[in-house]
Amino acid sequence: MQNHLRTFTLLAALTALFVGAGYLIGGPTGMLLAFVFAAGMNLISYWNADKIVLKMYRAVEVDEQHPEPLIRNYAADTLELAQRAGLPRPRIYVIDQDQPNAFATGRDPQHAAVAATRGLLGMLDRREIRGVMAHELAHVKNRDTLTMTVTATIAGAIGALANFAFLFGGRDEEGRPTGMVGAIAVAILGPIAASLVQMAISRHREYAADAEGAAICGDPHALAAALQKIEAYARGGAYNPDAERNPATAHMFIINPLAGRKGDNLFSTHPATHNRVEALMALVGGMGVGAPAGRRATAVPVTRAQRGPWGS
Repeated sequence: MQNHLRTFTLLAALTALFVGAGYLIGGPTGMLLAFVFAAGMNLISYWNADKIVLKMYRAVEVDEQHPEPLIRNYAADTLELAQRAGLPRPRIYVIDQDQPNAFATGRDPQHAAVAATRGLLGMLDRREIRGVMAHELAHVKNRDTLTMTVTATIAGAIGALANFAFLFGGRDEEGRPTGMVGAIAVAILGPIAASLVQMAISRHREYAADAEGAAICGDPHALAAALQKIEAYARGGAYNPDAERNPATAHMFIINPLAGRKGDNLFSTHPATHNRVEALMALVGGMGVGAPAGRRATAVPVTRAQRGPWGS
């Protein structure tokens, strides 16, 4: 219940930002139009936000029968982890990007999808990939994906509204621009406010998904090692052009995909990686597990009670 209340509050805040921006640009009429647009966007996003985001990144669906061994193992392991978590069978995607990263999307566990880049599959070992996908499935299990995906679409719309503020600020009878102060306020404050809401959404949920993901795969070390490798690659200036074109989706990824070349990292959407690793290591003693970094994760037997509704 608390998670649903937090989700409603955050989505309401984003909608209010959008409606407020409409008022600053066009007065009461602009506010009304923005409200109608926001309501329609929320409805469309609820049903189609996952498809929109996957299309943004040109993600390709795969399964455990894929001819490439790397992708076949990735799909098979993801399905096994979903069974462990008691989740329905998710759709599995690959993104043709060199930057190592992954995200989950979908309005509920019954319509969930997970995606990983080829860069992630090529850089991490199988144990670390399992840790990453367990994290993404934790977002599905915690029902974070709806909020994260809809937030991406609404925050993106706020950014677009700010970009067009100067063009649609209105003119008086003599053709002079009106509402310039409001337009400037939208252009400056709109993206900042949207970024702050995204940051509030992501940081709390990333810690929770790390903990739940470690429980799903039974190996906190694997996820910690994966996070450190991905972070080290990101610090090297790895560039994701699709993410740069759609910065409002940054909070969906396991590690911030933005290179910051255009100031995108002014507001980080993720907790510091070293803090996430420390939190994962604190779980090791309590779980009584955790293989050394160089050792393969051993399979944990899956009981019938742990299997999802599609398992046998």
